[in-house]
Amino acid sequence: MRLESTGRPDQHKVWLTDSELDELRRHAGSTRNDLIMQLGGYVGLRAFEMPQVCPEHVKRTGDGEHYRLRVPKGKDTSGGGGKERDAYLPESVERDLHQYQQEHDLRPSDPYVDLTESGVRAVVKRVAERAAEETGESDYRHVSSHDLRRRFAQRLLVDEQMNPRVVMAVGGWDSFQAIEPYLNSPSESVVNSAFDTADVGV
Repeated sequence: MRLESTGRPDQHKVWLTDSELDELRRHAGSTRNDLIMQLGGYVGLRAFEMPQVCPEHVKRTGDGEHYRLRVPKGKDTSGGGGKERDAYLPESVERDLHQYQQEHDLRPSDPYVDLTESGVRAVVKRVAERAAEETGESDYRHVSSHDLRRRFAQRLLVDEQMNPRVVMAVGGWDSFQAIEPYLNSPSESVVNSAFDTADVGV
């Protein structure tokens, strides 16, 4: 993983890879905690958005082959009190959410993550601490809930080179300026691939 200083003591932006996100999931300690990792890293939810989503917010699209997850009140920079959006829900995450609903007998209006925003952030920090201790990789200690969302954005924008407007729509970004930092931070594998296909050797 790559760390980037924020200028604040002991606070960094962390650029995770998918294998490092998988490592975090292996140290989640519970199904609920694993769902938090997935909702941040694969669906792009913010910490305050995760407690909002319930089984009734999962919808199948018209083609019957894809899913969306309604976020009732996402970030609204206009001050309107929360902007609704439909996040793209990967089939694997939908399957895990459905299984969790069945196992815990959740009603349609029951939250998958019955925590506050600070509770979600605390879970991520505990999982990161556990990963650091058990892998010996101390950089995991810097991982925050926002770094999961950062992995989501970088995967789509850089690794998959997805249309930024699509990423803005599903991730709840209001401007190109807001997603530009993710666009300009290629992962190690993307850098390697770019040089593998370029004629820069001697």
